[in-house]
Amino acid sequence: MATVYAAPAETRGATRIETGAQTGARTGAGAATESESGAATRAAAGPPRARTTAGEVRGAAGAGVLAFRGVPYAAPPVGPLRFASPRPPAPWTGVRDATAYGPPFCQPTGAGSEDALHANVWTPATTGSRPVLCYVHGGAWIAGSGNLPTFDGSWLAARTDAVVVTFNYRLGVFGFGLHEDLTDPETGSFSNWGLQDQAAAVQWVHDNAAAFGGDPGNITLVGTSAGGTSAHQLALLPATRRLIRRLVAISAAHQWEPALAFTAEDARGVHAALAARFATTVPGLREVPASELGAAWAELTAPRSKGRIVASGRAFRGPVRDGEWLPAFEHERPAPDLPVLSVHTRTEGAFFTGPSAPTPLAPPAPADEAELTSLVQDFLRYGLPGAAASLAERCVAVYREAALAEGRPTRPLDLWTEIWGDAFFRHPVLRTAERHARAGHSPSYVMEFAHPVRAPYFGTPHEATSKFLFGTHRLPEHVAEFGDGPAEREIAGILADLVGSFARTGVPASPGAPAWPRFSPGRPTALILGGHGAHAPAAVIGALGKQRQLRFWDDLGWGLAPA
Repeated sequence: MATVYAAPAETRGATRIETGAQTGARTGAGAATESESGAATRAAAGPPRARTTAGEVRGAAGAGVLAFRGVPYAAPPVGPLRFASPRPPAPWTGVRDATAYGPPFCQPTGAGSEDALHANVWTPATTGSRPVLCYVHGGAWIAGSGNLPTFDGSWLAARTDAVVVTFNYRLGVFGFGLHEDLTDPETGSFSNWGLQDQAAAVQWVHDNAAAFGGDPGNITLVGTSAGGTSAHQLALLPATRRLIRRLVAISAAHQWEPALAFTAEDARGVHAALAARFATTVPGLREVPASELGAAWAELTAPRSKGRIVASGRAFRGPVRDGEWLPAFEHERPAPDLPVLSVHTRTEGAFFTGPSAPTPLAPPAPADEAELTSLVQDFLRYGLPGAAASLAERCVAVYREAALAEGRPTRPLDLWTEIWGDAFFRHPVLRTAERHARAGHSPSYVMEFAHPVRAPYFGTPHEATSKFLFGTHRLPEHVAEFGDGPAEREIAGILADLVGSFARTGVPASPGAPAWPRFSPGRPTALILGGHGAHAPAAVIGALGKQRQLRFWDDLGWGLAPA
C-alpha cells in the first residue's frame, strides 16, 4: 500500500502566526483589490510569517496577497535519497527566508538542481479558512517548474480569495522509472519518484494549509498537461484521494502504452543500460553526476533517437504501471468519486505545430500532401508500431472530409495540427470525461477553451489555459502570443472565477458566464469559453464538435477504450 510521509509528531498541527496584515476574508471570486489603508497596515506590520510543520518562514507582502516562495516540502533527494521515496524536510530553528524561489528541478537544458523540492504559496491572509488550489505543472514529465513566471499565483489568489500553491517535483530519469534494485528500505517503493513527490506535496499542503489561511479539508488539485494527468492519477490513489476534495484536470495527457509510458520491462531496461554505460550497478547510479545521468537517459529514450533502446514511452515517458503508485492507467480504473472539472483547448495540437513548438517532440510542419502523409504515418507509429502508409492516408482523408464539412481549414499544416492534438489530448480527455459522467459517481463539468492566440501563432494551443488561469497572459514573454486587451482580461477573469467557485462550492460559476449544467454526453452541456467573435458573449453553453474525428480514433482502437 502506497503511503505518504507524515510530518514529525512534534511539529504536526503547528499553529499559524498572524502577521497583522489581514484585511478580512473576501467573500467570492473577483474580490476587490486591497485598499490603500490595508496596504499601509501590511507595510507597518513587517514581512508576513507563518509556521509550517518544519519551522517558521518569512514571506513578502504584495498587491493584495502574501507570498511565500521556496519552502521545502521534502528533503533534498540527493546522494542516498536519489531514487528513494521523499522524506520530510529537516526542521529548522529561527525564521527561514521564503521571499525567493528555489531552483527548478533538473531540466533537459542542464539547468536546475536536484535540491528543488520546494513549494510556493500565495494567500490573501494567513488567517481564515480559504479553499486551496494546489497546482501541478506540466512539461511532459521531463521539464517545467512551479517557479515559472506563468504560474505566479498572486493574481489568482487575490481574484478567487483562495490559497494558491505550486511546487516542483522530480523529472525525467530522476522522477519516472522502475527498478527493484532501487527499493527503498523504509517504504518498499522502487518506482515513480516524481509521482511520490507530488503525493508528498499534497500531504504537505494538507498539513500546512491552516498556517497560510487555508482550509485543509478543502483542497482542489489542479494540473495541466502532464500535471493534469498526474492530478487525475493522484485523485485515484488512496494515499492522496482522502486529501483531495475536487479535481480540475486541464488538457491531460492520459497515459497508455506504448506511446505515453514505459512498460515496466522497458523501464527496468533503461536503468540497466544506464548502469552499464557508467560501469556501475543500478544502485550505483545514485553516484553518477546528475547532468551526465540526465543526458544519457535523454539519449537512450528520445522519441527520434537512433540510440533508443526501448519500444515503449515513444512520445512521453511519465509514471510507469508499478502496482503501487500507479496500479493501472486512468482508463483501466473506475472514474474518480469526486467532482471533476475537465478542460481542453479547441486546438491542442497548435502547441506542437506552431511557431514556438517545443523540441524534440515537434517535427517540421508538412509542406505538402506527401510530407503530411509521411508525418502522420510516423505519428501513428507512436501507438501502432506497424501503421502502414494506407492507414495514414485514411487518417488524412477523414480529417480533410470532416474539415470541409465543418468549414475548417484544410491546409496540410491545419490537418496535421488537428490530428496531433486530437490523438494525444482531445480524444482521451473527452472520452475520460464521458466515462466519468456516465458512471454517475460525482458531478462533472466540461469546458472547451477556445480563445484564439494572435498571429503568427494560431488556434487555441495546448497550455494556453495556464496563462489565463494565472492572469499571466500579460507578461512580456506571453503578451505577443496571448494578448492583454479587454477580451483577454475578461476571459482570464471568467476562467479564474469558474475554477475559484468550483473550489469553494463545487459548482463553477462566474458573472461573465451562463449557468453551467453538469456534463451530459451527447447534449449541449459544455461551456465554450472564447472564440465566439467580437460582439458575442465570452462564454456560452453548447455542444462539443469534431465528433467524426474522435470516432476515427475510437475505430482505430487508439489509446483507451471508448466511453
